[in-house]
Amino acid sequence: MINPPEYIRAIKPYQPGKPVEELERELGIEGAVKLASNENPLGPSPKALDAIKRHLSGLNRYPDGSGYYLKNALAERLGVEPDELILGNGSNELLDIAVRTFMRQDDHAVMGAPSFVVYPLAVQSVGAEKTEVPLSQWRHDLEGMLSAVKENTKILFIANPNNPTGTINRAQEFKRLMERLPEDILLIVDEAYYEYVTDNDYPDSLSYFREGRNILILRTFSKAYGLAGLRIGYGIGRKEVLVEMNKIREPFNTNSLGQVAALAALEDEDHIIRSIEVNNEGKEYLYREFERLGIEYVPTEANFIFVPRLSISAGELYEKLLRRGVIIRPMGPEWVRITIGLMDENKRLIQALEAELGKGV
Repeated sequence: MINPPEYIRAIKPYQPGKPVEELERELGIEGAVKLASNENPLGPSPKALDAIKRHLSGLNRYPDGSGYYLKNALAERLGVEPDELILGNGSNELLDIAVRTFMRQDDHAVMGAPSFVVYPLAVQSVGAEKTEVPLSQWRHDLEGMLSAVKENTKILFIANPNNPTGTINRAQEFKRLMERLPEDILLIVDEAYYEYVTDNDYPDSLSYFREGRNILILRTFSKAYGLAGLRIGYGIGRKEVLVEMNKIREPFNTNSLGQVAALAALEDEDHIIRSIEVNNEGKEYLYREFERLGIEYVPTEANFIFVPRLSISAGELYEKLLRRGVIIRPMGPEWVRITIGLMDENKRLIQALEAELGKGV
């Protein structure tokens, strides 16, 4: 038998949520509500679906390996050059490519905790070290992260908004980070949920990119654009950074349907506006209901709400709600993350919480 390196053997694989159909089959229930994976409850743009239908007959052909049309559309929208963009099979893939490009065994990365679980997995997959800096008031402790930087630090990860807490780091503290972060460290800013942000003090990460800073900004079509099943994301970075990443990027890493759907979704402003409206309406409703039920929550800038304390374990609450056909995401011993759904889905969640736990969760 061929044995992998010890650092690979030590990895605990990421456990994605099960599909709704599988859970319904296992539990013998119907009509389950999935509020676990931060998906857009409205689904994709109708224009994206039409684009997919128009391109089905071309599936015998390989996709455009350069993503020419999508990159040009993104470049025009963002005010960057096409070669300052890289497409990925979801922004997850771009995280992995960046780590494999710029880190090796015995290098070091800094990240927050809790934050997106893929960061430590990607770093561990190349045998590198990591420092996970605890959040402060459920937000990234940027001062603490700067203090954790070592001589061999290559990458610093920031999810803004953070997953799973939904919090952001604001413009002034982000500016202080950029002023003090050594220039030879790549700052990866994961903005998977940036479309949902309503705080006017959200930092403009693109302005630092335009200044020539060593920053890689990651965004996705999986969340607000409702294309999670097609796996397409993008990164914005300096040309010299992306040249190196493209050397190990798979040549056909984004599929044909994902590219045309993303291009059409970009053009459907009405759908993205409605998606954000639905999220904001659901967020305010859940805030009110959580307060009525005595459920502590962290105010969010994303499409999910983080519940940091429960009177029972997160796993127990997950199981109780699952039996009532409501799927949430347990994130730790007593933390859960709940996606904001359509209003009827949100109401069903509240009914299930009230039935199982009553007041004082």
